Amino acid sequence: GIFGPPDTLYEGGYFKADMEFPTTYPFAPPKVRFLTKMWHPNIYENGEVCISILHPPTEDPQSGEHPSERWNPAQNVRTILMSIISLLNEPNCSSPANVDASVMYRKYKEQKDGEYETIIRRQVNESKLIAEKEGVSIPKTLDDYVAPSRAGATGNRNGKKSIFSTSSHENDDDLGIDNDDDQMADMGEDDDDNYYNESD
Repeated sequence: GIFGPPDTLYEGGYFKADMEFPTTYPFAPPKVRFLTKMWHPNIYENGEVCISILHPPTEDPQSGEHPSERWNPAQNVRTILMSIISLLNEPNCSSPANVDASVMYRKYKEQKDGEYETIIRRQVNESKLIAEKEGVSIPKTLDDYVAPSRAGATGNRNGKKSIFSTSSHENDDDLGIDNDDDQMADMGEDDDDNYYNESD
């Protein structure tokens, strides 16, 4: 699952997600779908995430996206997760997947309505109950959220903290996500064995 980033409306949240890789990966992007119910401008009702980095690298003038914003084989699981974590707090309302959530978010940002915040806070609280039931420890501070990289612990990264894991065989704790039952344990971009469905 993905942990809500600190100092945002999503802080303290635990949001389950599924990442499905096509057989043509890395030349085609994976699909990411939240299994936890999410109210967000860029998340469809079925949980699918709408973000440029997950769109195929085609010319589409109607989308308003620059081709460089779309998927390319240099992208990897880390960049996808970082983009999604960033998107949670900074929606792209110019291209919404959920128009109602987008309108509500705009009102919230203009300080005209607090309903958006109320809904997100409720979802976060519900997700905390799920995390507690599953024995998942949610990071409470930025230091907890940005875990020391395992490679850093062995001296490869000079001990610097990073939200990125640094090996294709490390857990996903460093990414602000939780590895539930090791179903998403292998998340490196360099291992051909990683082209599979990752489910949480």
